[in-house]
Amino acid sequence: MKIHLATDHAGLELKDKIKQHLNESGHDVIDHGAYEYDALDDYPDFIFPCAKAVAEDNRSRGIILGGSGQGEAMAANRIKGVRAAVFYNGPKEIIELSRQHNNANILSLGARFMSEEEIYRIIEIWFDTDFEEGRHQSRIDKLDNY
Repeated sequence: MKIHLATDHAGLELKDKIKQHLNESGHDVIDHGAYEYDALDDYPDFIFPCAKAVAEDNRSRGIILGGSGQGEAMAANRIKGVRAAVFYNGPKEIIELSRQHNNANILSLGARFMSEEEIYRIIEIWFDTDFEEGRHQSRIDKLDNY
């Protein structure tokens, strides 16, 4: 699977570890930055290119990180065709529902609230969960065509 990654300074170290993990798992990973630590960087500079790439390729997915993942998801969701779900720990059912009912194509993670191992587990659940389509498809169409 093609996976687009992006973060600001808050998730840089974790993004690099996730990138390595995904590469080792056989995924095609495109890194949209940040590439070096800069406490003054702005997450939209990295999130927008990542989100646009996901929106242009419906077979790809994105993983974005920030301190909480909230601002990053807000930025990503401004791109038509993106459905970013936020997760910074909690019941795994949230991740499953983001795929089953919302067909989330970007996962926004709170780097300050999760361990590396927890993130790998959540990513695998997210990858392994399919969109249910059916009654949910018309809602997705309304989001994507707004």
